[in-house]
Parts: sequence; C-alpha cells; structure tokens
Amino acid sequence: MQGNRGRTSLKSKLRREDPMREFDRLPPVLRGWLARAVLPWRPRSVQDAFQRAWSRTRSTELALEELDRIEMRLIARDSLQIWGADHPCAAGEARP
Repeated sequence: MQGNRGRTSLKSKLRREDPMREFDRLPPVLRGWLARAVLPWRPRSVQDAFQRAWSRTRSTELALEELDRIEMRLIARDSLQIWGADHPCAAGEARP
C-alpha cells in the first residue's frame, strides 16, 4: 500500500511512538528544519543525523546544512530511480 507518501523508492519504517509527541520533544531549531523539510522525515532520524553532524562540527548552522545535504542526496537518489536521469533533481541540481 502506498499511503500518503506517494511514489518513492525510499525505505519506510513503522513508528513505535506517537510522531507528534516525538516532534514536540525536538529542540526548536530541529522542529523548524523538519517543518520545512521536503521528505517525510521521522523526528528521531532528524535528531540522530543532527547529533552526528553537530558532534563533528560543533556548529548548529553547519549541522543544519548537513541535514540539507543529506536530504538533497536522498531526493536525488529517489528522483533518479523514480523519474530517471532527465529529472532536474536526479543530478542534485535543484531543490524541489
């Protein structure tokens, strides 16, 4: 079943907690990033990726930029598999 995610090649996981409760537990900066995200991220995934990036950079701004890069890589990979190499996002050139 496709649900409300549309056509995608990205993997999905079953949620064990209430997604809104997970979202509410995030720091404000991550809630803001997640609210503007293109993909349907799990709050825990965003927090884990942010923590890894922050531990390397010790900068909130650089860690958020890393989240943007991760998302763009996922979009590029999905676009290539779903729509092919002619799609603008398949080359990672444009943000949808």
